[in-house]
Amino acid sequence: MREKSWREIPIGGIIEDAGNAETYETGSWRTYRPIWDPEKCIHCLACWIACPDSAILLEDGKMIGIDYAHCKGCGICAFECPDKISAIEMKIETDVND
Repeated sequence: MREKSWREIPIGGIIEDAGNAETYETGSWRTYRPIWDPEKCIHCLACWIACPDSAILLEDGKMIGIDYAHCKGCGICAFECPDKISAIEMKIETDVND
């Protein structure tokens, strides 16, 4: 699929086609990045339920990672992670080495 130029994008961010949010990668402007520790995770999926960007990746009912192409760094996943677990920690994007 060809990427649209800025002139072709509808004014006001109108969503013309259902399910097209997947094609808009919005993670590049994030300030904070959620870092997931799979060793601590109990797979309660509170992060998945609360994530407004559907950036929590699941497989067979368990978390397997974070889709950083769509994660905006809001921190809701880290906030919803149980305090005793703290499997998701927010870090400043520029401090994270990929």
